[in-house]
Amino acid sequence: MNIKTIAFFFGFIIANFCFGQQEFRENFTLKLAVDSVKYYQQEVKKSPYFVKENTLQIYPGEHLFIEAEVKNGKLELMKVVKENINPSKTIEIEFSQDDEDKKHKGMMLQVSNPFDKNLLYDAMMYTVGKSQWVETSILPVKPKLMSFELWNDVIITLVLHNWRLEN
Repeated sequence: MNIKTIAFFFGFIIANFCFGQQEFRENFTLKLAVDSVKYYQQEVKKSPYFVKENTLQIYPGEHLFIEAEVKNGKLELMKVVKENINPSKTIEIEFSQDDEDKKHKGMMLQVSNPFDKNLLYDAMMYTVGKSQWVETSILPVKPKLMSFELWNDVIITLVLHNWRLEN
């Protein structure tokens, strides 16, 4: 083997390791009911779930399994996985819109905590009719339980960040 072939294979292995750990959402059309007449619609391009380290962006209709390592009370090496094969370190998150007769009723974020401590994180939302991100309050998720956050706003996307564990 020559040096170019070795360099190619080495680069391929590194790229596969770096990018293979990160799951990407596929292209999809986000369609949200606003009222009985209006809808919000957006084409969401293929993109990483984590927009930067431990900063998750989630859209309505997504149901994710996120594996995380715990180090000094902080969650590290968070990554989206296809299924929950490590339940002791996998957070399950689902973001959805409740609508009835094509009319928006509310948004819900479900988060399950597999850990022995309270799971905390911060959240920002981007809503229909606003042109900026807005912080929103989040309650801690008790150990081994699931939380339900509810909003009346029509939320296009949420960013969840600053993940941590506390007693």
